[in-house]
Amino acid sequence: MQSRTVNPQKENVKITETNRTSVEGFVLLGFSDIPTLHWFLFGTFLVIYLIILLGNGIIILITRVEPTLKTPMYFFISNFSFLEICYVSVTLPRMLIDLWTQKGNISFFACATQMCFFLILGATECFLLAVMAYDRYVAICNPLHYPLVMSHKVCIWLVVGSWVIGIPVQVGQTCQIFSLPFCDSNQIHHFFCDIPPMLKLACGDIFVNEMLVYVFAVLFVTVPFMLILGSYSRIISTILKLPSNTGRAKAFSTCSSHLIVVFLFYGSASITYLNSKSNPYEGTDKLLSLFYTILTPMFNPVIYSLRNKDVTEALRKFLLKSLTL
Repeated sequence: MQSRTVNPQKENVKITETNRTSVEGFVLLGFSDIPTLHWFLFGTFLVIYLIILLGNGIIILITRVEPTLKTPMYFFISNFSFLEICYVSVTLPRMLIDLWTQKGNISFFACATQMCFFLILGATECFLLAVMAYDRYVAICNPLHYPLVMSHKVCIWLVVGSWVIGIPVQVGQTCQIFSLPFCDSNQIHHFFCDIPPMLKLACGDIFVNEMLVYVFAVLFVTVPFMLILGSYSRIISTILKLPSNTGRAKAFSTCSSHLIVVFLFYGSASITYLNSKSNPYEGTDKLLSLFYTILTPMFNPVIYSLRNKDVTEALRKFLLKSLTL
């Protein structure tokens, strides 16, 4: 299988009088630098996508039908699973199509739309993870007040707030990125339209744009992450004071699962966006992006829910009930 070669001055690019290019579309190079692995990557990512849909779909289903899981924690887990399905569906189906057709053409509008939804859902995940940490903080540190503090109405408002708070900012950031002049090439060295590779195509002084990326990264990544660390520092301190070894083990099990997801997502995303300046090693950017766009949604059902005894027991009951119908 031969890798595709793209002439950036002939495909989706028009030369203007100012010697800049008016971009009508882009080419996602994706994994074109390793053409011999295209079909292997296609099969691998297809299996991963099906695992994500199945695993997170099962969590959504059993938290809806199993009465024992009608608690705030599982309400948030269900919403998180739905978010993961949406989040990965913004990038992975497109990547599968590009691997299948070996063409990465994407229109200007489609690229902007993909980035906008990706940023909105990414911001939602940051805030929802912080909300879930707060839920565990209240449950463990203030158990007597938990039913009052985390009422169903409060849970709904926290979830709605997580979904909508980033929309105006991320829509504005997307418009600001795509209002930049692009020149020299329309080839994106990535498998989806993300901010760092788009800035590498921009002409002129992009200092303000890079500063805005840092500001938004601090607001939507660093601040929620610090809130999570603060919540878990209090949680761990409380757990260590529990007299029962069984209670400590159960609390640590729940918290450790959440922290694994948090560090996988925040670690890779922070490195990417807080170090958004040009990097000569595009492969590093792609590898980090795979962690927070694909691997975290795949691991979520396993390390955050399905290893939970309450969830596995509810799943067993649901399967037995389904088989006896």
